[in-house]
Formats: sequence, C-alpha cells, structure tokens
Amino acid sequence: MQFFRASSLIVLCSVALGALAAPSPVPASNATLDKRITHVGRGTFFDPNGGIGACGIPEQNTDSIVTIGSQRFNSNNGGNCNQWVQISANGVTAFGLTRDSCPGCGVDDLDLTPALFQRFAPLDVGVITVTWNFLPFGFEP
Repeated sequence: MQFFRASSLIVLCSVALGALAAPSPVPASNATLDKRITHVGRGTFFDPNGGIGACGIPEQNTDSIVTIGSQRFNSNNGGNCNQWVQISANGVTAFGLTRDSCPGCGVDDLDLTPALFQRFAPLDVGVITVTWNFLPFGFEP
C-alpha cells in the first residue's frame, strides 16, 4: 500500500511539473503590418476654418492636417483617420495628421492645411508635387 501511495505521488508530481514546463500557446495577433508604400501626387491646400472633417474632429488652418483622396479614404471606411503621414516636397519633410477626405483629389493626392502647405511652398504657388507615406498608428512626430 505504501508503495502504491509513493508511486502515485511521484506520478502526480511528474504530471504537475510536466504541465508547468509545457510551453503555453501564444495567442495569434489580430494586428497586421502594412507594407510601407510611397505615394507621389499633387499637393494642394484648403481652408478648414474650424470646420469638422470626415473624421469628426474640428480642423484649424494652423493645424498640420492632411486630407486624402476620397477613393483612398472610403476604401477602408475612414480607417486612416488620425494616422500620421510623412510628406516630402521641395527638399523639405514634414508630418500631417489625416483628418478628412478630399473629393476633388486623386487617389495619391493630398490636400493640406495652409500651415502645412507653407512648410513646402508659399500659398500662391497653389500646387506642388508631394511624396508621402502613412506612418504606423501610434507614431507621434
């Protein structure tokens, strides 16, 4: 009887230690990584004057805000709202926050607030060529 108790205890301890030592499953991540795509398009400017954009947030002329073409914006139901964009033009690089859609823009065009546009050129230039890409959510310039 003692042998049975001792062997049962050894088996029980072995099973318990084996369970503790077994690797635990790692939950699959729902996050996906977007491939960084560089876009080239027209850069223009708009005057939001405190209006509320498609992302539901008031926009000021002095903010660093971009609007993206409606085709791109609508293709993921506004999923780029509050996503930072890195923009380069005329040897300057700056950042803008996506807050609206631009019905008159092409798929790779950006419409910038006056403050952001003036980082690249005077407003009287009107249209510039921009190179840009989305930055990962959570990025802060």
